[in-house]
Amino acid sequence: MLNGLSVDIEDWFQVGAFERCIDRAAWDGCESRIERNSEAVLEMFAQAGVVGTFFTLGWVAERFPRLIRRVVDAGHELASHGYDHKRVFLMSPDEFRADLAKARDLLEQAGGVAVTGYRAPSFSIDARTPWAHPILAGAGYAYSSSVAPIVHDHYGWPQAPRFSFLPVPGSDLLELPVTTARLGGRIVPAGGGGFFRLLPYGFSRWALRQVTQRDGRPAILYFHPWEIDPGQPRVASAPLRSRLRHYTNLGAMAGKLRRLLNDFQWARIDGLVAAERARAVPFPPAP
Repeated sequence: MLNGLSVDIEDWFQVGAFERCIDRAAWDGCESRIERNSEAVLEMFAQAGVVGTFFTLGWVAERFPRLIRRVVDAGHELASHGYDHKRVFLMSPDEFRADLAKARDLLEQAGGVAVTGYRAPSFSIDARTPWAHPILAGAGYAYSSSVAPIVHDHYGWPQAPRFSFLPVPGSDLLELPVTTARLGGRIVPAGGGGFFRLLPYGFSRWALRQVTQRDGRPAILYFHPWEIDPGQPRVASAPLRSRLRHYTNLGAMAGKLRRLLNDFQWARIDGLVAAERARAVPFPPAP
């Protein structure tokens, strides 16, 4: 089973946990660690012999175009993560269209390739944004991986399907939700990020085997380059919960990722689209 490996390219100061502590206007004054951390990820992937999808902020492409070329030249898929990590449910439809266009233009200029995949910052496409998928379809995106079908204090669309679905009637746009597993009658997060970093590796291996072997579906995994960087600056003004989520197990993340890369088979997400589209369900279902 080939699984979708993805990296959300954003710097340590751009995460949702710090959006009330670090103003976007201050980003250019922060110590950027995105190049060194992303290069470490690229080296890790090269050593494991895997390729993946890099959902990248337009803000990053605008300032670090050589990094974008490095990603493309290494054989990875370049995809959009929006321009500056603003959550979709905080935008109007017109703002979302403008954000998509700006990010895509910067990414394609830097990478020299077409961008056909999108991931919303903080998985922020949900029941509050019924207009988001039609806008993505109208813009010609082949797929989105923007839905977390879970209950969470920052995001989540628990009513959405766990596996691939077609969100726009008459369109080929595919939504590939981040991976979840079943545990004791509950749907639990199992697609990477903080959950992978905070929980024991054995849980993630069990969850991905459940999805790939029992359910027979590819897992969609994600993480961020800052998660392998224990030396990053600390934001003392952030709430305690945010600091615990952000900084716990940073030193262990790289080792866990290496195990994961070797325990499962990985591919770019665009390589999964055709097979998943063929068995995707319409959602919301037709009346």
